Amino acid sequence: MTGGPPPAPAIPYGEHPDQVANLHVPAREGGPWPVVVLVHGGFWRSRWDRTTTTPLARDLAARGYLAWNVEYRRVGKEGGGWPGTLLDVAAAVDRLASVPEADTGRVVGVGHSAGGHLALWLAARPRLPAGAPGSAPRVVVRGAVSLAGVCDLERAAREGLGEGAVADLLGGGPDELPERYAASSPAALLPLGVPQLLVHGGRDEIVPPGQGRAYAEAARHAGDDVVLAELPRADHFDVIEPGDPSWAVVVGSLPRLLGA
Repeated sequence: MTGGPPPAPAIPYGEHPDQVANLHVPAREGGPWPVVVLVHGGFWRSRWDRTTTTPLARDLAARGYLAWNVEYRRVGKEGGGWPGTLLDVAAAVDRLASVPEADTGRVVGVGHSAGGHLALWLAARPRLPAGAPGSAPRVVVRGAVSLAGVCDLERAAREGLGEGAVADLLGGGPDELPERYAASSPAALLPLGVPQLLVHGGRDEIVPPGQGRAYAEAARHAGDDVVLAELPRADHFDVIEPGDPSWAVVVGSLPRLLGA
């Protein structure tokens, strides 16, 4: 490959300025390509955006994957929170149905932190009851990767992760709004029915490794194919560095997650 990766155009999937995703296409002949949907973190708040996952998108395109780096409406912006944030990532994935470069039969979600929650939730969409936000997907996610992800929203809310970030996302606590937690927490939607990879750093003080451990145990008990990879030296942000050993774990797992 010469000349570096091609430009990554911003493609809208809705009318709001944040309803957009960058399409990173491999710089080689071929296609349609297997798709990795990237969902950034930041406790669903407006401070963080998709630039945090742009290095991963570029790395994936260099490896022959179509990377779909998604932005979405976040808490603190008009339309963010419940249900807008969930509806946005669902609409972003469904938009792939009209992207000719995308092999929509091979789509995997990869998310960091709050994006890890959203990546797992995207995989759970076929399990949502009719009428629930994000139900009836046009494009089905075949596997999911949670990088330091918030896998259990009820547990995260009760532990106060992100200084009340889950309650801000859903509009209240699990005792006030149990139906929202039931429709949006991956732990409440088990089994997801797709292979999953959970990557967590042992030095993560933002989303403790216990989130991944407890979810992995519950998912396996429910019958899901789940791999938990804990890297003792990694912190919350090491897992989104393309040169970190944790990213090599992700890349090595993509064929299994895509069903290749």
